[in-house]
Amino acid sequence: MPQLSRRTETFTDSVIRRMTRVSLKYGAVNLSQGFPDFEPPKEILDRLAEVSREDFHQYSITWGAQNFREALAEKQSRLMGRKIDPNSEIVVTCGSTEAMMAAMMTVANPGDKVIVFSPFYENYGADAILSGAEPIYVPLYPPEFGFKADELEAAFRQKPKALILCNPSNPCGKVFTCEELKLIADLAEKYDAFVITDEVYEHIVYAPNKHIYFASLPGMWERTISCSSLSKTYSITGWRLGYIIAPPEIIDVARKVHDFLTVGAAAPLQEAAVTGLRFGDEYYADLAAKYTSKRDLFLRGLDDLRIAHTVPQGAYYILLDISEFGFESDLEFCEVLARDVGVGAVPGSSFFREPVNHLIRLHFAKRDETLYEALNRLEGLWKKIPVRK
Repeated sequence: MPQLSRRTETFTDSVIRRMTRVSLKYGAVNLSQGFPDFEPPKEILDRLAEVSREDFHQYSITWGAQNFREALAEKQSRLMGRKIDPNSEIVVTCGSTEAMMAAMMTVANPGDKVIVFSPFYENYGADAILSGAEPIYVPLYPPEFGFKADELEAAFRQKPKALILCNPSNPCGKVFTCEELKLIADLAEKYDAFVITDEVYEHIVYAPNKHIYFASLPGMWERTISCSSLSKTYSITGWRLGYIIAPPEIIDVARKVHDFLTVGAAAPLQEAAVTGLRFGDEYYADLAAKYTSKRDLFLRGLDDLRIAHTVPQGAYYILLDISEFGFESDLEFCEVLARDVGVGAVPGSSFFREPVNHLIRLHFAKRDETLYEALNRLEGLWKKIPVRK
C-alpha cells in the first residue's frame, strides 16, 4: 500500500478529549475538557425551538448568514472600537478551531515560521504543521506567565510569517497587559509579521485585569486576524459557531479557505445565536461576575485542601502542581486521579513545549454543586494517591 501522509507523524489524538473519555470510563467529575454543565441562556434556547419549525434547514451563505454577521459586527464594533463591515470583514466558521486553521492557511505558506507562546492550546502547533509551517516556541514564565522581550525578539529575528496570541490564555489563564501587547505590536511591525489572535475567553476576565483586543492597538488592524467563537460566551460549545474578523483583503482569502474546508456553519444554529449576539452589556458583566464567583469558590476550596495552584487572570483554567507526588508522567497521574480519586484533569505536558511534567489542568466552568463534589473528592487526594519516592 502507498505510504500515508507524513504531516501527522508527530501527532497524537487530542489529550484533552482523551481525558474526557477517561473521565467517563471511571465516572470521574470531568474537569478536563473545558465545557460547562449548565444551560445556555434561555432566550437562545427558546429561539432555537422556534427555528426548528422555521425555514433554516438548508445552507446559509457560505461565509455566514447575513443577520448573524450584522449582529456580530454590531457587537464587536462596540467592543473593538472600530466600525466592522459585516459584508467584507467577517467570515463565520465552524467554531474557533476552524477559524484558527483557516487563519493559519490564509497567511502561511509551506516553509514559513509561526511564533507560538508556550504553554499553548494543543491545536496551535498542529495548525502550523498542517499548514506546512514551522512553529517557533517562546516560553511564558510562571507564576504570572510573562515573556522575556529578548527571547521574543530572537524569535521574530527568524522572520516568522505570524505570531499566535491566545488572550486570555488557555491553559494558564494569563491576560496580556497593555505594555506586553504593545511590545508584541512593535515587533510585529518591525519584522513585518501577522498576529493571529484566539480570543474565545474575551468576556471571562477577572478584575483588575482587562482584555484588550489586539486589533484595536494603533496600526494593528491591518496585520491582525482576530479569531473567536460563541462557545464559551454563551455556553454552546457543541454548536461550533466561530468567526474571523480582519481587513477585507485578508477576509477575501480566508473565505476561500473556509469554503473548501467546511462550506459553512450550521444555518439553524446561526439563526438561534443571533439572539445572544444582541444581548446588552449587562449580559457580559453578569457572565464575568458568574465566573469570578466560580473561580473564588474553587480557589478557596483548593487553598483549604493545601493544594498548590495558579491564580488565573482570565479564562476558566487552573494549573495544579503535583511535584510532591513524585510521578515521572503527568499523564499517568491524571489517569490515576480519574480512577482512584474520581476527578478528571489534563496533563500539563500537552500544553508545554518545554519538558514540564509537574502540572495538571483543571477547569471550573461547572455548576457550583459540581465544583463542590470535585473538591470533596480531591480531599482524599493524598490518601488515594500515595507519594512515590
